[in-house]
Amino acid sequence: MFDGTFTADPQQIYDRVRAHGPAGPVELAPGVDATLVVEHETALRVLQNPSLFARDSRRWKALNEGRVPLDSPILAMMAYRPNCLFTDGAVHLRLRQAVTATFDRLNMTRLRRDVEPIADFLIDQFSERGRADLINDYAKMLPLLLFNKLFGCPADIGDTLTSSLGALFDGIDVQRANAELTASLMRLISIKRRQPADDVTSWLIQHPAGLTDEELKDQLVMLMGAGFEPQRNLIGHALHLLLSKEGSGGSGMLIEEAIDHVLWHNPPIANYAAHFPVRDVDLGGVIAEANSPVVISFAGANSDPALKEARESHNKGAHLAWGAGPHSCPAKDPALVIAITAIERILNALPDLALTVPDEQLQWRPGPFQHALAALPVRFSPTPATRMVAALQTAAPLPPAEQPGAPAAEPERQGQPAPKRGFWSTLVDLFRV
Repeated sequence: MFDGTFTADPQQIYDRVRAHGPAGPVELAPGVDATLVVEHETALRVLQNPSLFARDSRRWKALNEGRVPLDSPILAMMAYRPNCLFTDGAVHLRLRQAVTATFDRLNMTRLRRDVEPIADFLIDQFSERGRADLINDYAKMLPLLLFNKLFGCPADIGDTLTSSLGALFDGIDVQRANAELTASLMRLISIKRRQPADDVTSWLIQHPAGLTDEELKDQLVMLMGAGFEPQRNLIGHALHLLLSKEGSGGSGMLIEEAIDHVLWHNPPIANYAAHFPVRDVDLGGVIAEANSPVVISFAGANSDPALKEARESHNKGAHLAWGAGPHSCPAKDPALVIAITAIERILNALPDLALTVPDEQLQWRPGPFQHALAALPVRFSPTPATRMVAALQTAAPLPPAEQPGAPAAEPERQGQPAPKRGFWSTLVDLFRV
């Protein structure tokens, strides 16, 4: 699942596995074997049975025995962290309650108002050129900048998080990116413990679960990572569909319809949710050995022939793009608000957007966990970069750490050379103006 064949046409891999049963053996990366579940009913069996299929990857037998390369890029996505994704039982319930309670505090109207000025800022960066890459110029950057806002990041921390998260998911110098991400999040937690504000980081700190700094750091890694990659793909794939012949160039399909189509046919995360059976399990004739990875193919399960009728009607309750069971996505509603707002904003700002590359020439990013566009080149009539002026008049206020006149987040860092400025610093300065 790491070579060009899978990248070009993942469905043929799902069909090949399905021809032998509801699940089958795959190689996620060199030296990393797993069982891939491609049948909808079997996927639900795994997702909804935590007593038999654990999520704690410390059980991973091949990794514990040294049979998985320690420099494998897969480890960044599958190695244990003390967060909701990799815990079970009472520990998972405690962490999950803190996360869901935090998401419950998000105001969807305010979230939409937070997305709009960030979208306008990004559109302003390329609107005068008359051309753009809607993945790397827009769909990738928007969730990164939004999360900096939602998590209350000071400018320099936000710049580091933006670059390190992007590198982590693109597989670029993963160990360095992970170290930078960890250090930045620990600084953010330290700041928010001293100066709590109206943001996700502070809400997690204040939750009665009493998360430790290490637990807080890893919940933030999960929330940012689980939001960044799926959000980028959901926005990018829906824009691709709306601008393609299938979407009638943006005039024949509603945004919500495009999103539903993507969730069914090209889910933002195609294969993930690694489980580790507590004993050998028969998955329809394929034995999943105890403590070996069983990975759910959300894309494969969605394309299960048994779901033909539900798929054709785009039944929202049947697809597995949001997962299922105790580890299902807790941020479905915010994710939809973000994607719909981002897509509306750019289609309204640049109404004559048109693809410049035919579908067969589009490039897809390699990797076993997603079938994601590497780029989405478009052209449009150049327009002045003046959208931020209007957006700032209605934008929600910045966190206290970002407001003019606010005390320095970490006085001990004063006098050091100023860090390299990134997108978040630039956007923060615009809000200050």
